[in-house]
Amino acid sequence: MQRYLESAIEKDLNEKMVFIGGPRQTGKTTVAFHLLGNANESHPAYLNWDVPTVKRSLLKGELPADQKLIVLDEIHKYRGWRNLVKGFYDQHKSTKRFLITGSARLDYYRRGGDSLQGRYHYYRLHPLSLSELDSKPNQKCLDQLLTFGGFPEPFLKANTRHHKRWQRERLMRVIQEDLISLEQVKEVSQLDLLIHILPERVGSILSLNNLKQDLQVSFETVDRWILILENIYYCYRIAPFGLPRLRTAKKEKKLYLWDWSQCEDLSTRFENLVASHLLKMCHFIEDTEGDEMDLQFIRDAQKREIDFVVIKNRKPLFAVECKTGESSLSPHISYFSERSSVPKFYQVHLGTKDIEIAKYRARITPFMKFCQLPWLK
Repeated sequence: MQRYLESAIEKDLNEKMVFIGGPRQTGKTTVAFHLLGNANESHPAYLNWDVPTVKRSLLKGELPADQKLIVLDEIHKYRGWRNLVKGFYDQHKSTKRFLITGSARLDYYRRGGDSLQGRYHYYRLHPLSLSELDSKPNQKCLDQLLTFGGFPEPFLKANTRHHKRWQRERLMRVIQEDLISLEQVKEVSQLDLLIHILPERVGSILSLNNLKQDLQVSFETVDRWILILENIYYCYRIAPFGLPRLRTAKKEKKLYLWDWSQCEDLSTRFENLVASHLLKMCHFIEDTEGDEMDLQFIRDAQKREIDFVVIKNRKPLFAVECKTGESSLSPHISYFSERSSVPKFYQVHLGTKDIEIAKYRARITPFMKFCQLPWLK
């Protein structure tokens, strides 16, 4: 399966290095193999830092001859990787192209030391989405995404037993390979507990004070742990959108997971799936076009709320409210439509109802139809 970023990455490789970050097991290595010509782990240009012989060769400054594209996988686990990669690129940029992949925010792990700024383009690879799977999404694809998530392996297998085992193994690798090796975390048992607590907080305002009490640690500690989990693509938070002339909550953030299938409740899982589709759109536009994109939510001091608002270059594009059932227009949409400049409101659901309500610049529409709108394709 060719992924949605491959053509953009291939084009950018002719200009600079390309970094691909994203959740563990979302398909970054598969993308690299496709760009190498449908290769596999034995290809001489695929260099995985976790392989001892590869590690020794790279530290000696050795690269395979006669390979125009070099793939460096998981090299960010090496403390001095920035200078190493910079040296390779500066020495060979006229003859070789470099693709760097990793299960963490490579832009975050780039900071400090000798900057690589100006030498690379950065992409974030997301799990599968409806529009990536099919230009005209169908109910089977949506049901499969809701049940098994968007990570390629469990989605394609579509087997409950395999999915549960995959989830356990993935969380173990996140803890052992990312938290311990990248962040050198010592409080592994408490972070493991945090990882198992967070699915219950999805879609809600994340109270660090409550987590602090649950885990019996300081506020600063739990704040640092959440940031670590964001940096290794386990979860993400979205901030409130400040509307002029309205008293809004400005500090509280909502939490979502990269693997929405961890959410047991259907309505929460659906909201997380919608959040991930919208974030994927924002990251794609930002990474390929350079526009400043953001995903936020609308909430005022009286706790009236719209689940999501997409921001482009600091201006709202549209807002989205999630409902699993076919219901009448949310009163919060009518309220905020009269008090904001948000151009369009969508209320997405899992049914078939599709109507426009011009008075409130709103549309109640199935999520499958929403995914066929131009900006989500």
